[in-house]
Amino acid sequence: MASKRELLEELLAPVVESLGCELWGIDYQTHGRNALLRIYIDSERGISVDDCEKVSRQVSAVMDVEDPISSKYTLEVSSPGMDRPLYKLEQYQRYIGAQVELRLRMPLDGQRKWRGLLAGVEGDEIVLRIDSENEYLLPIDSIEKANIIPQFDSEK
Repeated sequence: MASKRELLEELLAPVVESLGCELWGIDYQTHGRNALLRIYIDSERGISVDDCEKVSRQVSAVMDVEDPISSKYTLEVSSPGMDRPLYKLEQYQRYIGAQVELRLRMPLDGQRKWRGLLAGVEGDEIVLRIDSENEYLLPIDSIEKANIIPQFDSEK
């Protein structure tokens, strides 16, 4: 059975792509009787406020017709930003060599929060290098949330 997020992605990806953007990911959170639907869009040219507005308008229309969320919800459309969340293996593949911060669904070696270098992707697992001696293979399904840690050059 597909998750709510997967169903929403399937419904909304064609809408976002028809407007010249990529559906980077979806966060769907419920808070009591209210919910938040946050849609991240990306593009090689970057994302403007106008892009977010166009996508928001189109997504709202589709959501009104299809009605996949029965409760009251707030829709947000945004760029993934510098600390972009990672959802799919292809996205992890794209950011090999980046520092990442992630939270696991269940603890591994007594901890859920991890930070390290995204060293690779093997099958449906990511390789997280904590230091020169410790690497972990983490199944993507075990990752609850992952974000890129922005790196800034200290040199001018």
